[in-house]
Amino acid sequence: MIWFFVLSYVLLSVSLYFIFQKCGEAGWKGLVPGYNFLVWGKLVGRKPTHAIFLLLPIVNIFIYAGLAVDMARSFGKLKFYHSALAVLFAPFYFLYLGTNKQDKYEGPILPKEREYRQKLHDTRNQERQHKKLLAENPYKKSGIREWAEAIIFAVFAAAFIRMFLIEAYVIPTSSMEGSMLVGDFLFVSKPSYGLRMPQTVAMVPLLHNRIPMLNTESYLEKPKLKYKRLRAFEGIDHNDPVVFNYPEGDSVFIFPKRTWSIYDSRRGSIPPPFSTMIGTGQVPMVTRPMDKMDHYIKRCIGLPGDSLQIRNRQVFINGKAGANPRFLQYMYQVYNPSGAGINSQDFSDWGISEEDQLQGVGGGSASMMLILNNEQKSKLKAMDKNIVIEPIDMSRTQNRLFPYDTAHFGTWDLDNYGPIYIPKKGVTINLKPESIAMYRRVIGKYEGNQFEERNGKFYVNGKETTRYTFKQNYYWMMGDNRHNSEDSRYWGFVPEDHVVGKPLLIWFSLKEGSLAKGINWRRIFMSAGNR
Repeated sequence: MIWFFVLSYVLLSVSLYFIFQKCGEAGWKGLVPGYNFLVWGKLVGRKPTHAIFLLLPIVNIFIYAGLAVDMARSFGKLKFYHSALAVLFAPFYFLYLGTNKQDKYEGPILPKEREYRQKLHDTRNQERQHKKLLAENPYKKSGIREWAEAIIFAVFAAAFIRMFLIEAYVIPTSSMEGSMLVGDFLFVSKPSYGLRMPQTVAMVPLLHNRIPMLNTESYLEKPKLKYKRLRAFEGIDHNDPVVFNYPEGDSVFIFPKRTWSIYDSRRGSIPPPFSTMIGTGQVPMVTRPMDKMDHYIKRCIGLPGDSLQIRNRQVFINGKAGANPRFLQYMYQVYNPSGAGINSQDFSDWGISEEDQLQGVGGGSASMMLILNNEQKSKLKAMDKNIVIEPIDMSRTQNRLFPYDTAHFGTWDLDNYGPIYIPKKGVTINLKPESIAMYRRVIGKYEGNQFEERNGKFYVNGKETTRYTFKQNYYWMMGDNRHNSEDSRYWGFVPEDHVVGKPLLIWFSLKEGSLAKGINWRRIFMSAGNR
């Protein structure tokens, strides 16, 4: 890509050499980096300071496009396709204009256009002359062209803002309730944790990975650029919410309401009828590059180099109890020993969504299974002091969690997990049979090595070794809804190169993701940071 830009700039400079000569300027000026753009601006009627905007990322793309269009127009090329050629193929089109004897430079277009508009303004009370000027207006555009140019500009402006600055996301599941609710629409800052430059370049603008209704991917996997991240404005801290690409999302089976990975299938964790459809080949597997994997949002619980353990629901970082989010949720059995029904009328107002109501809700049931935070528990108890709220035993989740090694980690469950070491760039670990399951995917998949295990020995890129040094940082992500969140406890570490951005603001919110249920007015313009 660097060579592509260098070659493009060289070709552009050569074309400016010829076009400057035709415009009455010395050709060598077109070959001088920076100065050539100052002269270019003058030739179309811009002030020299206009070229300063070319130094601003993203803005410079639109400034360049404007200069290219105005240069073509200064040669009397006023059609839509002339503008398109100037923007998309400037070096070749300018070379054609500079060497074709039939095309003449007509002078800076912008002063001429301003002069013509002034004439129209001055003759507005002279009907006959005004109509004549309107009819002969060489700069007039048809309504269709006006709309086409406006739409193209809007789409590309939005695409560049989405790609480099801020992107909008919607919360689809309850894994982060009640900090972030189903139906919350977020603005996410991409430069905050370091802007990750685009890797997939051939795509449909404004779509992430699927084209609606067509049921197909919205991009081409090739050409593909190498991973590159710019300097971060801030680091990721404990309990920061983070948007990232789903680490196991490289090979997936796509269903209407959710996506399963091939790793889910291999572990036997996909329930029927989805597993049956996959097994019979009814649903094809889709491979995705890293930046086109599904987006997840979780809270960063563990940082690179941390030792993390969960004991009786409490997370410990490096041996010390970590701070808990305000709206931390767990699954409870709620019942009334007297047999009286539990009134669920206010559940929605309390933030207990339909997704949080797992069993026994409705019809005045005396026993329910609910996902609750401490505030919701207090409201239930205040409603009837006889109500009992008991934690659900999570031992049933044993043998289902990362790193899927029942011989060494088979007693771990959602509430009692670890300890684990979170990989940090530059740190070297000893490779052992009893812990290799924890880092097998890190070494082989995330860090691009050929990793093999033979006869109890480890081979990295064909060489036997007992040690490994991590090439990048990793994070441990968990949802605030601790019993209903597919997070690092299920699929492991999140590599630094999968990090997308930082949630900033909730700009709109629908109750439980449904317009029919109303708008969460109190959540609009609420911060999406730590809560």
